[in-house]
Amino acid sequence: MTSTAAKTLLKRMGLLCAVLTLSACMGRDLAPEAANSSIFGGIDSERQQMALLEASQKRAKGQRVWCVPFARTASGVALRGDAKTWWNSAAGNYERGNQPRPGAVMAFAATRKMSRGHIAVVSEVVSEREIRINHANWIKNKVQLDMKVVDISPKNDWTSVKVERVAGEMGKSSYPINGFIYPN
Repeated sequence: MTSTAAKTLLKRMGLLCAVLTLSACMGRDLAPEAANSSIFGGIDSERQQMALLEASQKRAKGQRVWCVPFARTASGVALRGDAKTWWNSAAGNYERGNQPRPGAVMAFAATRKMSRGHIAVVSEVVSEREIRINHANWIKNKVQLDMKVVDISPKNDWTSVKVERVAGEMGKSSYPINGFIYPN
């Protein structure tokens, strides 16, 4: 085995360990097959694993895991600032729209209960009105993978959604969505 191949193998093993370590704090349990990119619904699995590793490292240091750094790493959308600023900050820098795509950042609008907004990464488009997302800090300091989101907007335009709070349990609240930011 070459030195480059050995380094690549060690890096992947480290990422797998981080993914498995995080399974205790996520919405969906991850089994050893986590190295298989299919669990990420066709999105960039290396980006997802790096985001999980960063979250694991922050938790190990006693730091908070936030949605913005997690989504930035997981998607490759290199914006800064509170989640509520991402939609406007993306204008002119990234394509934006109202249709979910795997790898896109879903930009939640700020509300009274969610004054800083929220962002998540679309992991899978299930149907015209259902997607799965990966996100951090929906539940304080936790990373959740493959969480169900349902479009409840009257015009089927993804302007209002309900989000699975924990695996198998849809939340009761609805949330306004600005739209989707597509990575370059």
